[in-house]
Amino acid sequence: MSTIAELIHEMIDHFAHDPGRINHFLKVYGFAKAIGEAEGLDQHTQDILEMAALTHDIGIKLSESKYGNAAGHYQEIEGPPEAEKMLVGLGVDSARIDRVCWLIAHHHTYGDIRDMDHQILVEADFLVNIYEGDMSTESIRSIHDKVFKTPSGKKILTAMYLF
Repeated sequence: MSTIAELIHEMIDHFAHDPGRINHFLKVYGFAKAIGEAEGLDQHTQDILEMAALTHDIGIKLSESKYGNAAGHYQEIEGPPEAEKMLVGLGVDSARIDRVCWLIAHHHTYGDIRDMDHQILVEADFLVNIYEGDMSTESIRSIHDKVFKTPSGKKILTAMYLF
């Protein structure tokens, strides 16, 4: 079994009995994979992006138990150590783990996005959050203009929500 397949199974176990959260990370993963491939990421960066997309919300459960809510700031704090444990257990090398953890620690940070893996993770998460949050067209247009940068991410956003 591939590392990605193993990670999917680990994350399903992590969010057992919570189909909403399982569906969320799988949808983010699907969009991140599609956008990353369309944007021509090298395989190393694509692998990191896919692992980060699968684990980006891993800190939610600990945030809820520790702080009483799953606000993005808490997820960015609590997620990286949880992901690191899981990825070490799967034999992922430390350089990839470090980058995945950095992405988790910044997946709700939208200012000063410099790297493609970060940009794509944010876009993929927004594509799902827009649907799950039933956002207004005005809010979606603002996100399109202020956050989305990749041509393929913008194309998906437009096709899904701005027709």
